[in-house]
Formats: sequence, C-alpha cells, structure tokens
Amino acid sequence: MYRKLTLFMLLVMVAISAAARQPKRTNATSKNACKCMHSDTLRVSQFGMKADSGEDAAEALQRALAACREQGARVLVFDNGRYDIYTEHAPRRRRFISNSTSETEYESKEHIIALLIENFDGLTIEGNGAMLMLHGKLTPVMMIDSRNIRINNLGIDFERPTMSEMKVLSSGNGETTVEFHPDSRYVIEEGLLSLVGDDWVTTYPHCIDFNPATERCAYSNGWQVLSSSRARELSPRIVSFSTPNDFSLPEGRILTVRDIIRDRLGIVIDGCSDITLDGCTIRYMQGPGIICQNTRNLTMLNMCCAPDPDSGRIMASSADFMHFSGCSGRITVADCRFEGAHDDGINVHGTHLKVTERLADNSVQLRFMHHQTYGIDAFSAGDTVAVVKGATLERTMYAVVTDVERTSDRTLTLTLDRTLPQDIADGFCIENMTRTPEVEIRRCSFTHTNTRGILMTTPRKVVIADCIFLHTGMSAILVSDDAGSWFESGGVCDMTITGNTIIDCGYERGTSQKAVISIYPEVKAADASKPVHRNIRIENNRFVTFGNTVLYARSTQGLTFRNNTIEVASRAAGYENMEPIVLEACTDTDISDNTFTELTEGK
Repeated sequence: MYRKLTLFMLLVMVAISAAARQPKRTNATSKNACKCMHSDTLRVSQFGMKADSGEDAAEALQRALAACREQGARVLVFDNGRYDIYTEHAPRRRRFISNSTSETEYESKEHIIALLIENFDGLTIEGNGAMLMLHGKLTPVMMIDSRNIRINNLGIDFERPTMSEMKVLSSGNGETTVEFHPDSRYVIEEGLLSLVGDDWVTTYPHCIDFNPATERCAYSNGWQVLSSSRARELSPRIVSFSTPNDFSLPEGRILTVRDIIRDRLGIVIDGCSDITLDGCTIRYMQGPGIICQNTRNLTMLNMCCAPDPDSGRIMASSADFMHFSGCSGRITVADCRFEGAHDDGINVHGTHLKVTERLADNSVQLRFMHHQTYGIDAFSAGDTVAVVKGATLERTMYAVVTDVERTSDRTLTLTLDRTLPQDIADGFCIENMTRTPEVEIRRCSFTHTNTRGILMTTPRKVVIADCIFLHTGMSAILVSDDAGSWFESGGVCDMTITGNTIIDCGYERGTSQKAVISIYPEVKAADASKPVHRNIRIENNRFVTFGNTVLYARSTQGLTFRNNTIEVASRAAGYENMEPIVLEACTDTDISDNTFTELTEGK
C-alpha cells in the first residue's frame, strides 16, 4: 500500500508540473524580424551567437551584453536552440561567496562565468527555451551589483556534469561491476580509476546512493571502497572492481559522486536588488546552485531544477538548489520543481559573526567562523544588528551600525550607536537584522535528496504552503539557528506551514533529524524561559510516514500543530513505538484536532 501511495503522489506531482513548469519554447525569429523590434531590444544572433552550431559562444555573449550597456538596451533575446560555452574565453571575477570554499580549499576565489551581468540597472534576458550547454568548470550565471534584472525561459546544463553516476550491475565475492552513465567520464591509471572532466579530476569525493525501488537517497561509502580498489574496463562504460570479500552493493543501486570543493557555483546573485528568474530549466549546477547573498527582493517562478528526463541522470545539483544568505526584502519561490540534489532544496539564513574583542564602549572586532563563509560584506552603516548570546541564541540587545572597517578577509571592526556590555567578547555574536528576508514558498515540489526540502531561519514572516515533499532523507522542513557549527542565524518569529503534502521524509539519520518537521535550534540546553523560536503554526497538512516522529520541536514559544492528517503507511523496524510529536522546552502550545491513521493493506 505504501509503495502504491508514493508512486501515485510522484506521478501526480510530475503530471501537474510538466506542462506548467517547462520553459516556453518558440521558433527562432528571422533576421528580418529583428529590424521591426523596439530599439531597446537586441538579439544575441546580431553578435555572432549561432544556435546549434557547436561553436564557443562565450565571446559573442560578452559582446551582446556590452552592447546592451552601451546602447541602453533593456532586452536581450536568444533564439531557441543550444549554445555551447567553454572556459577559455569566458569572463572571470574574484568574489567571496557564502557557503562556498575556505582559504585552503580555493584561495583565489576566481570564478569563470558563462553569463556575467555586472552593474546593470534594468535588463531582461528572454531565453525562449535556449539551452546554455557548458563545458568545463564554469559558473553559469553571475549577477553583481545589479538592479531590476529578469531572466525568462533560459536553460542551463553541462556536457559533462561534475557529478558522476554509475549503476551497480553486480557485487559480492570480491568483485563489483558497475555501468557508468554516458555523461560520466573516467580514466584508469595503474589499475585505479579516477573520475575526470574537461579540466578537472574529482579529488575529494562524496557519495550518495540512490535506490530506484524506494526512490530514497542515502549516504554511502561505496565510492570510497571502489576508488581504492583495482579496476579494469570490461567494455566501454562497464568497469569491474576487485573489492574486499565482505563488501557488496545492492544490484540496481545508483552511486552519485561529486567533489566536495565548491570552487564553482550555479547562479550567483551578489549585492543586487529586484531580481526575477521565471521559467528557467536547470539540468545541472555545481556547488550551491542558485546562491543569493546580500540581495534585496528575489522572485523565483516556474523554475524546473531537475535532470532532463531523457538523460537518465539522477542528480541536478551538487549542493543546495537555492541558497539565500544575508538577503532582505521579500523572497518569493512559487511553482518550482526541485529534484535530485546532494543538499537542501531551499536554504534561507543569515550569518552570526563571533565577537572576538571589545575594542571600545561601542566598538568590537568580529570574525567569520565557518570555514566556507568569509570575506563577504556582512554589514553596512545604518544596519540594525542584534547582540546574540551564543550558548542560548538570545537576542540580548539591538543597535545600529555607524561604521564598518574590514581588517582582513576573516575579520572586521564594527562601530555601533550605543554602549556594549563589558562581557560581550565572552561567547557573543552579532546578527544583522536588516539583512533578513520575508519568505513565501508556494506550490513547489521537493524530492530525491538525502537532506532537507527546506531549511529556514529568518525572523521575518514566512509562509510555506501547498507544497509536495517526497523522499527527503532528513526533515522535509528544518528550522534551525546556531552559533557554534554553521553559524547560520535567524531565530524565527512568524512562520506558517499549511496545506502541504509530505510523504516518506526524515528517514536518513539522527534523532531530531528523523522528524518530518524539525524545529531544532542548536542550543546547549533548551530553556523554556528563553525560547529561540516563536509563533510557528503548522496547520492543515497531510503527512504519510513510516512511523517516525512527525514533529520535533525545542525551545519554541507559541507553537501550533492543528488540523493535520497523519497517516502511518508502514511502520519500519525500530519505529514501532516512536512518539508522533516530541516537544522539548516549548511553551504556549496548541496541539489539537489532528487525525492519526494506521494504514494497512487493503485500505
């Protein structure tokens, strides 16, 4: 029964999304028609970009964008078709990007970019279903210090994704045989196999196993064993490994392997405002996919972030599909599809910077603590900030920034408009409250990830409504906040989760993570008198579980869980007596009018 339910929901999800979420495709417009267009409109074909030619379009695309700037054009139009872009002639920019790489992982911070939009005010890219096919390690799109930008119906894919995939044909008794996906390339040297691309080798691999029978993703040590075992090619793409006698992988499983170093990203939106992506198709992105930082007002509509169904690939992003760090204004994500990522579907957060020294009554030295996040412009004069006690995540006071001085890529001096506590260097952080967004996520679908559907930490109003979450290894929705690991800030003050359908989520690992919805601020000891999160309403949702906890919440005031339907499709081993709702240090709760049903065969 459970299997039928999951298949049914997936088919419904795919059918509903197929027509509405695919990019609009139009026939190529003739050169003569170009003469009739408004003077504020240019076509990429005017600058030598030829669809389906196989030629490197990097330089022509730069010429087209330069002409838009010089002529004041407001619209740049692609003809439908494929445009190949290589690294050799693509533009380069050095940028510090949140949640990407440390100093040792990628010191230069240079990004090679296919489509660079820099210092523009008012530009629309009309893709008309065109596909940018990238070759090598490229960041597909980067927007820097730009306003009023819109990209419609543009596609992105990689000829050789930085994700490798292989299907297990047989395994056991000292031998494992796999079939590599046609888009995955490898070399065998001195008996050992390496995964390679046009200009890269997978050096620090991370492996996720996909089970086609259950449609679940899970962490795997499979590639760790295979990459250290002797390999021989039996025929093109069929490779046999001499593995330990006690090692085996289930037949039919698909191993997906990527490099953990995030030296290239997907679509980067940095220091911008009023940005819209509508109807775009993302077949693959490396690193965090669409990563937006220090940007105000973002709208993502009708986005299809998923492998091409004809490609046979499983994964479409090597980290989060959409990642928002230090953004403000309003984030809207609607009618989007997220399928096949090595990390979260959507992640929204700020950044806690640790106070390392009290320099004066109103001045402190701050430090970026997480190794992947540093060097970004975290504050501006006029921003309102909160002083946060790291151990409890309490916001103890507020102040306004009067001056910011960057002292290194990791440190800065912050001057505020009032006197700070004498003990502020003892375990306190600073959070930028101005750069926190209001978020609305509606009618989106999330599936085929081993982590979360949505990770949400922001103090402003949040609505997550009418979405489908299917087979997320960790929680479908996680509300976090921490000042000791990722240093991702944002104690919630107003969140509504309503009208969602959530099936088979939270199976992967960890007690709190096995909850379908987890409200888990990372405090050393949860204290009901010091709530981290407030006013979270979870109403009118449908949950289908395998017996795991539906809601785990700690350190939350004003929590409502009401009018929800919980169906236990099939209790997995070890979940026979698990409590459906677990609360720790929560106050002012309303748990009422929920329906619990144990499904059995025949029902």
